[in-house]
Amino acid sequence: MRRLTAAVSSGLLVLSVASCSDAPDPLAPATGTTAGKPVVGVILPDRSSSDRWDERDAPLLNQAFSFAGIEGDIQNADGDEAKFASIADEMIARGVKVLMTTPLSPEGGAAVERKARDANIPVINYDRISLGGFAEYYVSFDNLNVGELQAEGLLRCLGEKPGASIIEIQGAPQDNNATLFADGQRRKLGPKYDSGALELVDSKAIDKWDPVIGKATFEQILNGNGGKVDGVVAANDGLAGAVIEVLKARGLAGKVPVTGQDATLEGLRAVLRGEQCMTVYKPIRDEAEAAARLAIAVARGDLAGADDLATGNTRDLVSRRDVKSVLLGADLVARDNVRALVGEGAVKPAELCDGDTADDCAELGILVN
Repeated sequence: MRRLTAAVSSGLLVLSVASCSDAPDPLAPATGTTAGKPVVGVILPDRSSSDRWDERDAPLLNQAFSFAGIEGDIQNADGDEAKFASIADEMIARGVKVLMTTPLSPEGGAAVERKARDANIPVINYDRISLGGFAEYYVSFDNLNVGELQAEGLLRCLGEKPGASIIEIQGAPQDNNATLFADGQRRKLGPKYDSGALELVDSKAIDKWDPVIGKATFEQILNGNGGKVDGVVAANDGLAGAVIEVLKARGLAGKVPVTGQDATLEGLRAVLRGEQCMTVYKPIRDEAEAAARLAIAVARGDLAGADDLATGNTRDLVSRRDVKSVLLGADLVARDNVRALVGEGAVKPAELCDGDTADDCAELGILVN
């Protein structure tokens, strides 16, 4: 399922892929004394938008840093801009060799990056870029393609249903990734809205990706449309779960296709039950490893090696500069290929197939050891 994404473009970012050259493996263990290890500071965004940050990203990054003889200082901003800034101030004062951030907003990210630049500390934007910021590197996925996959999944699940009514529950307006997801969706859904093949009831961005806000917003739009909806674009699995709660209460769960993203455990279980029509699998292990390789190379002072790892460029049209980037591919996951994620080790079958999904797993040949 894994693939590396080529060039894409959007109104906010223009991505171009440069040539790749061989480079030494920066994940190899450091030699010499373990005293005075270089420190990489990592600020993850929150715990509410997705379970990935604490459950997957943090352990994977820690493991890579530890193996390479690097100290990782990994903290979570809990969705709070003030806490994000405070953690950054502490890490900068500590003199970390590299600062890796997943910004809550472009403005907050850029403010931290300005301080890091003044302290001569390189910054890696992890998963989200700070438009108008100063990060030297950016590691993420082809987020336009993620949006296209969501649209493709919705269209598959809708089938031939002329004039189907669609509600869009989009991600945080502060997150440029959410803008890119929406842009990608519109590449495939926009012409259908314009032609009348589909009807867009409403599209709302959900502050901080908050499922509670998402649920209330979806319910309000649904009520305003007389309780009628034929399909829902939900920007991630957390928002999809909120939408499904509303649909369940109205006896519509499983009858109305709902998209998602992140291939979380609960999202995949909802896909198995038929309540969520698809999700998008973004291999977090690949993203964490790519970011760790960059951070370790920079922390060791191997900037040439880091540049060899960042084989793409992301054009930030706010600051009018190119950011050296690693951009990874993603995959559409529907009920018929959930099993592939088990084979990759992305999800544990015992957790996936527990309780009300046991029969679904047996039907699909997903074995629980």
